[in-house]
Amino acid sequence: MKLSKKVAIPLAVVLLAALAGGGYFLWQQKQGGKAAGKGDKTAKGPVLYTCAMHPFIIKDKPGTCPICGMQLIKKIEGAQADAKELAMIGHVSLSPTQQVMANVATVQVEKMPLDKEINAVGIIQYDQARQGKVTAWVAGRIDRLHVNRVGEYVTKNRAVAEVYSPDLVSAQQEYLLAVRSREQIKSSPIQSISQGGEGLVASARQRLKLMGVKDNQIDGLEKSGQPNIRLSIYTPLSGIVIEKIALEGQYVNVGDPLFNVADLSVVWMEAEVYENEFPFVKMGQKVEIVSQSYPGKTFSGRVSYIYPFLDPKTRTVKVRVEIPNPGLKLKPDMFVNARLKVPLGDSLAVPVTAVIDTGKRQVVWVEMQPGMFEPRDVKVGARVGDNIQILSGVQAGEKVASSGGYLIDSEAQLKGGSGGAHAGHGGAKPEDKGAPATGAGHEGHTPAAPAPKKNGLDMGDMKM
Repeated sequence: MKLSKKVAIPLAVVLLAALAGGGYFLWQQKQGGKAAGKGDKTAKGPVLYTCAMHPFIIKDKPGTCPICGMQLIKKIEGAQADAKELAMIGHVSLSPTQQVMANVATVQVEKMPLDKEINAVGIIQYDQARQGKVTAWVAGRIDRLHVNRVGEYVTKNRAVAEVYSPDLVSAQQEYLLAVRSREQIKSSPIQSISQGGEGLVASARQRLKLMGVKDNQIDGLEKSGQPNIRLSIYTPLSGIVIEKIALEGQYVNVGDPLFNVADLSVVWMEAEVYENEFPFVKMGQKVEIVSQSYPGKTFSGRVSYIYPFLDPKTRTVKVRVEIPNPGLKLKPDMFVNARLKVPLGDSLAVPVTAVIDTGKRQVVWVEMQPGMFEPRDVKVGARVGDNIQILSGVQAGEKVASSGGYLIDSEAQLKGGSGGAHAGHGGAKPEDKGAPATGAGHEGHTPAAPAPKKNGLDMGDMKM
């Protein structure tokens, strides 16, 4: 029994020492885990909560928004944000008071028939295909002028002048001689001689025609048997005499001009169209012309030619329009206003003020919910009055901010969102496009660190 006590006491001491060592080890492990957790929390920083509708509300505890009552969500920084939270960063929320103060108005995107109107200034010109010159066919002296004034109307069947020419008289005498010779040798038994007379007459007749003598004048010459001292000169077309060069008694050479004649029943208008609008102009397109000389009257014409070059000084392209001119009301060198309407069909359109053009992209602010706006890149087309055509980016029925868009964009920059019209305009690197914005303002400025938050709605909750 005494031996048992001697063995039991050392065993009890050993067991107590083992239990004490194990307890101390477990206590050390527990303390080490708490210290590591505390260090991780410190490294991660405090978790903040914000409102999706009012991003300026920032708290350090979960709860509800003191303004709208929505559940607060975690304010994620850096790469911890998921796609949904990243999308919410670009949204801008405005209270009704803020919308009134910023003059924010919305309009619904609608599909409507659009007609682009091009206005241009033009000048009336002569139709170059309806101009002609009256020239001398032979050298000689102008004995008589039947037209003595600029502005007189002439026709193709009316003689405008008479010219005396010794060469013409000689050619007529040669023709008469050929005619008489033909009659004399026509009865010759030799076939070559009898047929030679016809050749002489044809040659002499051709020479007269080259001098401007008409067939009826040659027939009259053959009947009378006497040469005409004067040759009548006719115009190549009917029209108005726009220039008188010849004088009575003046000597002229072959080809000298006597009159300039223009047919003004049809005129040209050359309009100056700006380089951003001339692609809409097509051949055969209808054009309306108005002039200050005839208030309330509209002339109509068709595009007949588009010049293949651009004026480097005015940055315009000339467009030729052919216009009927009854009554000769349109005068050459008259200034007129031209209007072209180009149908664009049914297209989506928004007010011009709704589109923010940064130079590289066009952005509109779409109202997702009452008071919440989302930036949307759009592709624009032609401008029609106060509206602009939208090719892609929005759908019919959506609402966009028609006014106050720049103020909404400024609010997005102050908020530090990445969806503003000017976000990243300073030139972000391609590898940074996937990373969320961490509050970058205009041109890449880094926002200040947020101040410590307190519970309750006070000025400390709002980050402007």
